[in-house]
Amino acid sequence: MRMIGRFIAGFFKWSWRLLNFVREFILNLFLILLVVMVAGAWFQYNRSTTPVEPTKGALIVDLSGVVVDKPSVSNKISKIGRQLLGASSDRLKENSLFDVVDAIRQAKDDTNITGMVLDLRDFAGADQPALRYIGKALHEFRDAGKPIYATGDSYSQAQYYLASFASKIYLTPQGTVDLHGFATNGLYYKSLLEKLKVTSHVFRVGTYKSAVEPFLRDDMSPAAREADSRWVGELWQNYLNTVSANRQLTPAQLFPGAQEIIAGLQAVDGDTARYAKENKLVDELASRAMVNHEFTKVFGWDDSIKDYKGTSIYDYPLKKPDTPDGNIAVIIASGAIMDGEETPGSVGGDTTAMEIRQARLDPKIKAIVFRVNSPGGSVTASETIREELAAAKEAGKPVVVSMGGMAASGGYWVSTPANYIIASPGTLTGSIGIFGVINTVENSLDAIGVHTDGVATSPLADVAATKALPPEVQQLMQLTIENGYRNFLGLVAKSRHKTPEQIDAIAQGHVWTGSDAKANGLVDGLGDFDDAVAKAAELAKLKSWQLSWYQEDPGFLDLLFSQMDASARAALPDALKVWLPAPMIDVMAAMKEQPGLFDNLNDPQNRYAICLTCGQVK
Repeated sequence: MRMIGRFIAGFFKWSWRLLNFVREFILNLFLILLVVMVAGAWFQYNRSTTPVEPTKGALIVDLSGVVVDKPSVSNKISKIGRQLLGASSDRLKENSLFDVVDAIRQAKDDTNITGMVLDLRDFAGADQPALRYIGKALHEFRDAGKPIYATGDSYSQAQYYLASFASKIYLTPQGTVDLHGFATNGLYYKSLLEKLKVTSHVFRVGTYKSAVEPFLRDDMSPAAREADSRWVGELWQNYLNTVSANRQLTPAQLFPGAQEIIAGLQAVDGDTARYAKENKLVDELASRAMVNHEFTKVFGWDDSIKDYKGTSIYDYPLKKPDTPDGNIAVIIASGAIMDGEETPGSVGGDTTAMEIRQARLDPKIKAIVFRVNSPGGSVTASETIREELAAAKEAGKPVVVSMGGMAASGGYWVSTPANYIIASPGTLTGSIGIFGVINTVENSLDAIGVHTDGVATSPLADVAATKALPPEVQQLMQLTIENGYRNFLGLVAKSRHKTPEQIDAIAQGHVWTGSDAKANGLVDGLGDFDDAVAKAAELAKLKSWQLSWYQEDPGFLDLLFSQMDASARAALPDALKVWLPAPMIDVMAAMKEQPGLFDNLNDPQNRYAICLTCGQVK
């Protein structure tokens, strides 16, 4: 009996020791992996900050994802994260417009770079002013006597825009050039809200302020359709004019229309690649292997990578300016305007105002270039930014606004103090109007037998999402919205040296392209970021200048934790999609792409100056 007891005790004793060993082994293994990962990240971080001589050959512009004014995650973090921790989906990646242009311009004068390859198969797009700015840099590269080759299995409209700047465009024999035009598509919820018995209380000013239409209608209003058709048509014409000029075609030859394209495809038995070649959209049809063989003839063979010689734009080291302290501040407002601190993909009213204040108080800063690429957002946050920009102007520091793809509604509000406003012909701006929306669910709760009741000292205090909105509150909201609109008109009128009545005639929520805005006196000139910098230097009477970018330079810990977070966020939706039916995935994607409605809009007075349709062009 004693032997059995010893055996059992011994069994549990050694089992416990084995479990402890396994536990410690696993924990130590994780610790070793963590140390290796941190050491590797540190090595990559230091390596990324050390200039590396590029390979003699091509600059390979293999852009992945989208190009934006201000990426949500630093380019440096993305670059090191790809090398070490694994990147999130390339289609989700954001690239800095200014880094891309700087790399192309540096390569133009780099003796190691003998030409360029535009490998655009993973490029997801950019707004038209961004494409135009990159195209300007590509044109400068070609003018320097260096060839540009574009290669792709197929070309989307954004990809083809950049490819059109190439000296020679290659297309695979099974590929296509997908030119189809521009369109906007938004979701409308009136019937859904009615079925859910949700009451939407909408307050707005502006005939063309269509941001609230999804709550009121199941389709686009005639006024919104007429307005949107005009500016979407202008954007498409801008596209055709640029690309056709690059390809030495007329706009009608480039895009003859749907029926003519169908007839052309019928003539070549539906062969889209042959159609592109015969209509001079591309220069040569060739497989990837054939294209690489041609590039090897031009740039030489790199035996170490078994491919033609070249350096990816992501590995091409940008040289830092000789002077660390600039005298022209560049502050970027990219995304919807929110109250409080900045979050990825949005403009924080407090954060941006603080950056402007720092530039105002810095004696080295002589002028400010304020880059705006925003559909608008919170009225309160927009005013916070505007006030600080006005203070900088009053302090004697010239302010030049450079408008990107959008500077509409609240994006135009924050631009009003500028000494000079420069927009691209394809910028969407104006949309001068204000609205507010308060949803209540008293009828929804009533349908399931839930009711809300209580007492209040005033109807103005009796506000809850579970109760009907008191008439007094509705009147108060409408008065506040109308007052906000009058303030908006007054700010614009003062800025543009017009009367409020003159501004009201071109306001009412009307969206204008940059070209129309120039004709209507809402902007001072047409141009790009370079023109804005030159104007700021002129106003500040600077003979030489250096830019000081007001954005955080990520440190080592930012790299480690930001990339981990980005990788996790990128992986989670794919895991969830497995359990969702395909139609639901499509609906979720469409809802996510509709800017503003599903963002965390947080104006304390529920007043918004935002253009929802401005970001929906596809």
